[in-house]
Amino acid sequence: MLTKIAEYFTSRMQPDSQASSEHKSSPISLATCALLMEMAHADSEFGDDEKEAIIAIMNKNFDLDDRDARSLIELADLERKESLDLWQFTNLINQNFSREEKIMVLEVLWSVVYADGKVNMHEEYLMRKLSYLLNMDHRDMIDAKIKARNNVP
Repeated sequence: MLTKIAEYFTSRMQPDSQASSEHKSSPISLATCALLMEMAHADSEFGDDEKEAIIAIMNKNFDLDDRDARSLIELADLERKESLDLWQFTNLINQNFSREEKIMVLEVLWSVVYADGKVNMHEEYLMRKLSYLLNMDHRDMIDAKIKARNNVP
C-alpha cells in the first residue's frame, strides 16, 4: 500500500509553487480524502452525489484536477478500508493543519453528509467522533454543520 501511495504522489502530484494550498503535494490530502470517504460510507450508501461532492472538494481545497481527484479517491478508499481506525488520518491532520484548516475539514465533511440530501444517525455519530479526534470543540462542529447546511444547493 505504501508503494501505491508513494507512486501516486510522485507521478501525479508534482509540487506547484503557485498552488493555493501548501498541502497540495503532501499525504495530508490523502488523509483528508480518506475521512471524506469514511463519511460518505457512514450510512452504507455511497452514491454519485457523494462522489461528485468529494471530487469537487478535492478540486477546490487541494487544487487537484478531476483525474487526480478520482485517483486520490480510489487510493484513499483503499487506505481507509485497510486501516484499523481513523486515528492515523486525524493525527496527520492534527500535526499539519491549523485550527482554521481543521474547521474547513469539518465543513467539507458536513458537505459530504448533505450531498445525498439526508443526515442519518451514523453520520452524526461519525461527525462527533471526528470532531473529537481532530481536537475540535462541539461548537466548531455545529458551526461547520450550519455553514455546510446553508451552502446546500
